[in-house]
Amino acid sequence: MNTKAEQTKGANLKEAGAADIAKLVLAVLVLVAGIVAYSWFSNDTSIPASVRLVGVLVALVAALGIAATTALGRRVRSFLGESQFEMRKVVWPTRDETLKTTGIIIVVVIVLSLLLGVIDLILKSVVLDWLLKLGS
Repeated sequence: MNTKAEQTKGANLKEAGAADIAKLVLAVLVLVAGIVAYSWFSNDTSIPASVRLVGVLVALVAALGIAATTALGRRVRSFLGESQFEMRKVVWPTRDETLKTTGIIIVVVIVLSLLLGVIDLILKSVVLDWLLKLGS
């Protein structure tokens, strides 16, 4: 197992350069422009909804492309790459193991619910029948 003791330098907006902040602001503006254009042309019957939706998707892709060129975007891409690498290391259970484990969990839930139901009935009878009758 590979463990790193040192803490990696975080890239947040305080550490980002002016160019990165400008790129992030531009990405947000492009996305907002796509959403506003979708809403603006919603009453225009000459532009179909599918064209407006494609416009929003293009704005989203453009905004993600702009944001990906920043230091924060590079860190996100690196994180996603490392996550994908780690996912390849996972040993997934077989169908048979999954079904057996699910069956065991269902049986345990049923047994515990019955046990809690019996305890509830016993406590109800103790409180309502014995303790309240002693007080009257």
